Amino acid sequence: MENEFTEAIRTLNVLLRFDKDAHEGYFLRGIAKYNLDDLIGAEADFTIAIEKNPVFTTAYTYRAITRSRLGNYDDALKDFREAIDLRPDLPNPYFSRGVTRLLNQQFKEAIEDFDNFIHYEKKVADAYINRGVCHLYLKDTLRAYEDFDTAVRTNRENPNSYNRRGALYLSQRRFKEAEADFDKAIECDSTIPLSYFNRALVYNETDRPSLSLSDLDKVIELDSTSSITYFNRAIIRSSIGDYNRALEDYDKVAHYSPNNVLVYYNRAILKTQLGNIKDAVQDYNKAIELYPDFANAYLGRSHLKQLLRDTHGAKRDRQTAERKIAEYRSRLSDSTYSIYADTTQKFDKLLSFESKIAGSSFERIKSRGSNKEDNMTLLPLFRFTFRDKDSIDIEQSTHRFHSQRAEDFIAGSKSNLMQISRLESNIAPDSLVLINQYYREKVKESSDTDSWRTLFELAISESLIKQYTNAVNTYTLAIAQNPSNPFLYLNRAATQAEMIDFISSIDNGYQRLSIERDPARRLINSNTRTYNYDEAISDLNKAIKLHPGFAYAYYNRANLYALSGMLPEAADDYTKAIELNPYFAEAYYNRGLLQIYMKDTRKGCLDISKAGELGIAEAYKVLKEYAD
Repeated sequence: MENEFTEAIRTLNVLLRFDKDAHEGYFLRGIAKYNLDDLIGAEADFTIAIEKNPVFTTAYTYRAITRSRLGNYDDALKDFREAIDLRPDLPNPYFSRGVTRLLNQQFKEAIEDFDNFIHYEKKVADAYINRGVCHLYLKDTLRAYEDFDTAVRTNRENPNSYNRRGALYLSQRRFKEAEADFDKAIECDSTIPLSYFNRALVYNETDRPSLSLSDLDKVIELDSTSSITYFNRAIIRSSIGDYNRALEDYDKVAHYSPNNVLVYYNRAILKTQLGNIKDAVQDYNKAIELYPDFANAYLGRSHLKQLLRDTHGAKRDRQTAERKIAEYRSRLSDSTYSIYADTTQKFDKLLSFESKIAGSSFERIKSRGSNKEDNMTLLPLFRFTFRDKDSIDIEQSTHRFHSQRAEDFIAGSKSNLMQISRLESNIAPDSLVLINQYYREKVKESSDTDSWRTLFELAISESLIKQYTNAVNTYTLAIAQNPSNPFLYLNRAATQAEMIDFISSIDNGYQRLSIERDPARRLINSNTRTYNYDEAISDLNKAIKLHPGFAYAYYNRANLYALSGMLPEAADDYTKAIELNPYFAEAYYNRGLLQIYMKDTRKGCLDISKAGELGIAEAYKVLKEYAD
């Protein structure tokens, strides 16, 4: 009760040595372990307590909460059902099960549980907040508002209630009411960055840049590594002409999020306004390097080259931009894609607190109990690619999956550089351009029935020089000639996924829901946004149908399921890939990360340990962080 959990465990150990049947001792030790974030140990102690006393209602409840935090929602819900069956008059199990169902996106069922809890306990603001969140996910903003309003009236000192209601007002552009709520949230607790950040958005929307900047300064004071805050502050400083300080903020964003294309694009515009033309060109170069299909960057660089009297270079960039705009508009009807070719598109809108601008190819896994981001990303997709086979990679020396059909396909290649790999090409960029030119000429000359092979290898070369739109179109031509070849679909899917990665670097809001240390109270939630990998997944479905025993196709589909938020499906596909190849190190590694993200740290670490055993060096960095 005095939060001296380590000392409590020592005392309980003495008790349990003398009385091994003291079920309350195991339960209390489980509580102590839970509060020390030893979730696996807590689950074990709650299990023993239940074995000693099968009608121990509270032990079922706390084991359920623990299992929920470990991501084991099915068993958690079974425990909640047992606790409620034993004591249907107790309110707390309803609340905790509601939290678990919300985490599991069972919103209607969660609302029923919060209704039951509120029937017994009408003075707990967090119950109304959580029920309101469920209504928001079900697009019922009226009921969400009613719940957030009730939460405020229930506890006028709870900043979360005001932040929730204020965010809803903000989304409805009811700025006066939103500002009042954020003011009140700050009055209740002046150490929450979200309150200042949201109020800064209100000030910006109501043309009060000085006040907005003041609140963003406060956020940075509370969290000096917040890239999103530096990014927003840079935009506001630019808008009021404070260019030098805006440039300092963009430099900070580039430091914390070096792979975000918008940082370089916006900074190039800013450097142009400051007259620093050569450095602005370098930023456009970096933006184009990160995404060679970004038409706006070519147009910006074309303008600067004209100023530098590079007429030929300016014309070439302008023509490239116009060609890419035409390619996007003809190839893609989805506005999600076409905005990046739209020359009228501006990227100066403030991003929300939940937006992620790291720009990494795959979503990073956050450390438990920490705000830092470690370099723990899903290992990338496998595809047929060009690599120098004379080089020896550790990755290639481990047990590789053998498919005679794939080996025969590679043997029939017109290039001795083709192989299946998840690694980037080790061929020099200049050589890749020459390879691409070679295949372009071969396609022009080709008239035989085997031209789909030449198209396939041309598409590989296009993807390696990051001409993703061209590559997808070329794969499509190859598939039209040979629709029964699974490997064509595999590669087209990989290229489509790479295109979407760029989109995620520009607009990457994402959802996080987790139970805080107090298991029966709060939720942390942020806006949700997932990216549409449907076309790529459809291609992998075809590849699997055509070649059901091809482990790489299941692995690739698992990655895309994971990035789409379809975590159970991803886990199933990683498992299928491992069944087909028991030495599939990358599948063990990615499944392990997935399980850690889902809070099943024990199983995750076992998988990652196996990946390290099979040669994945990154595994030991993860184990150092999580296997404690």
